[in-house]
Amino acid sequence: MPRILMCPPDFFGIEYEINPWMNVQVAVDHTLAVEQWTALHTLLRDAGAEIALQPAVEGLPDLVFTANAALIYKQTAVLARFKHQQRQGETPHDRAWLEAHGFQAVDPPGGDEAARAFEGAGDALFCGDTLFAGYRKRSDAAGAQEIGALLGVRVLPLELVSDHFYHLDTCFCPLSPEEAIYYPGAFDDYGRRVLQASVGKLIEVEEDEARAFACNAVVVGRRVFTNTGCPGLHDRLAGEGYQPTATPLGEFVKAGGSAKCLTLRLDGEEAAGWRDSGS
Repeated sequence: MPRILMCPPDFFGIEYEINPWMNVQVAVDHTLAVEQWTALHTLLRDAGAEIALQPAVEGLPDLVFTANAALIYKQTAVLARFKHQQRQGETPHDRAWLEAHGFQAVDPPGGDEAARAFEGAGDALFCGDTLFAGYRKRSDAAGAQEIGALLGVRVLPLELVSDHFYHLDTCFCPLSPEEAIYYPGAFDDYGRRVLQASVGKLIEVEEDEARAFACNAVVVGRRVFTNTGCPGLHDRLAGEGYQPTATPLGEFVKAGGSAKCLTLRLDGEEAAGWRDSGS
């Protein structure tokens, strides 16, 4: 059974600006945010996922985006080292929850160096046995290689070149060990060539749908859950034998997040080569 960590949006809001989507003048409709989060929670549960809940904490509005808490590899959780001070208070709560639920929570290598920022599964996604690592905006390329050495996995860094696609999970979503969704405009030419050479099948997303967070999807088997506004991607996915489902997540887009940001796979992403290895 897939295991997913979520955090209810009890204290979610736009209290600061650390990415281009955020505007403190644009208030979150809290009632609507709760409805949207609950709808996603219900869809994932009905798809067969076991949902674990991390308690919300007042003063940490982005704790709701559990994808950034850590990179999960088997029973190891490599904790985030957030670039921005506004999110650094989340890490003690993430560490406590993960340790209490059987994970070995470790800090990313590199000490407290600012150049070793790392933002969990927001910037580190497995496709097969390879860990693809986004860098430049929120995470550091050298730090990703150190994490690869720690876990004993191959890492391919991908430079993110658009401020609006500041985490890898906003522009790249592995579907299986051989397939992934991606938005080419978020990467430099080298990154696009790396993806084309390393992933068997890439499903390209157009810019307007990428800005609707089409790539920020949750995959449960052949089910793919996204924000609304991605009909082109949904047609492509259906043609490849997937079952796409749209659910409104506009209140979270105001903060620069969507479906994937609101979830952390505790058992490994569908595309992780180690997921079903039994080790």
